[in-house]
Amino acid sequence: MITSDQISFFETEGFLALENLLNSEEMVFYSKTYDAFINNEFDTEGLRSDLTGIEGQNVEYITQIMLPSRVFPVLLDRPMHQKGLQIAKQLLGADMVIDFDMLINKAPYTNKPTPWHQDAAYWIDMPDKRALSIWFAIDEATIENGCMWYTPKSHKLPLREHHQPLGNGALQCNGSEEESKAVPLKPGYCAIHHGHTLHYSRGNSTSMHRRAFILNFRPEKMVELEREQGMDHSGNKELKA
Repeated sequence: MITSDQISFFETEGFLALENLLNSEEMVFYSKTYDAFINNEFDTEGLRSDLTGIEGQNVEYITQIMLPSRVFPVLLDRPMHQKGLQIAKQLLGADMVIDFDMLINKAPYTNKPTPWHQDAAYWIDMPDKRALSIWFAIDEATIENGCMWYTPKSHKLPLREHHQPLGNGALQCNGSEEESKAVPLKPGYCAIHHGHTLHYSRGNSTSMHRRAFILNFRPEKMVELEREQGMDHSGNKELKA
């Protein structure tokens, strides 16, 4: 599924884009399912939040829904999760398993960025640092509506200092577009990044939603360690000690 050149690029740069992972028929299923989550047709109590941390508003600027496959297990047997697992094993080893999944939607004209961060800032202390995220575009992801930006080779450097300026908001650190690369995607394409790769996205300044479905993978023993320590990714965000 992935060429040796693509594997080498991921190992060197810390991110990778892949085209045409999902066909048009599959995208119809994912689009309808995604909208069912956003429109509260599934019970997501305790799993849904606004990543901006802004409270008291009538709109969710950046809707995050954790663990959709726990709510709707059918997803686990569908192509996105199956192909995602194959990709994770090719890139980081045969012991990779899915850790968790999530939906992140940027509503039209909300124009709130997802701040610069590294996923590893959320982790408990784990001896095996292998981990990756696969970011599937449900809508076309553009610079204007919030496609991903990655900082090349940042996964090989020490973790940057993170902070949480709002009580319920996302962790963030220093980063810049000048040192990074934008990765626009068409529906059914995906972007992959290592757990230590610095990334962010602009806000959505367009009239359309920017829906993303994200799968996260790590070694099976590290998932077991997380669960033993009470980390189930249900949405409780704590800064790494």
